[in-house]
Amino acid sequence: MADVPHTEAGPRPGQGTGLRVYYDGGCPLCRAEIDHYRRCAGADRLTFVNVGHGEAAPDLGAGLDRNAALGRFHVRDADGRLASGAAAFARLWRTLPGWRWLGRLVELRVFGVQPVLPLAEAAYRLFLPLRPGLARLVSRCGR
Repeated sequence: MADVPHTEAGPRPGQGTGLRVYYDGGCPLCRAEIDHYRRCAGADRLTFVNVGHGEAAPDLGAGLDRNAALGRFHVRDADGRLASGAAAFARLWRTLPGWRWLGRLVELRVFGVQPVLPLAEAAYRLFLPLRPGLARLVSRCGR
């Protein structure tokens, strides 16, 4: 299900040791966020994959197609596990030293339960319908 945070197993032969970060390069809001992450310490361990419509269709691997990648934020780890939504952000943040605390907070387990992740996912789902309008606003401000 594309709109549910998930992790899927599946090896990615030849993949590096870092995280693959899928983003919509056609979205000015997404580009600005990814540009921020690219400047962070630890970003050299990440591979950023532009899935935008203006680009050649990249190989996204098992369990992810372009439409799903454009609709939600996704990352894939070196073991081939795919995460989306708030879970994907937590995985990304855990790899960046300055953001690691936030990734750990979102993934925190208390007595086997993750109390923060469902709240973060709910906030992410509330944000998704606002993204196109915010992207237009960012685009206008950038002109």
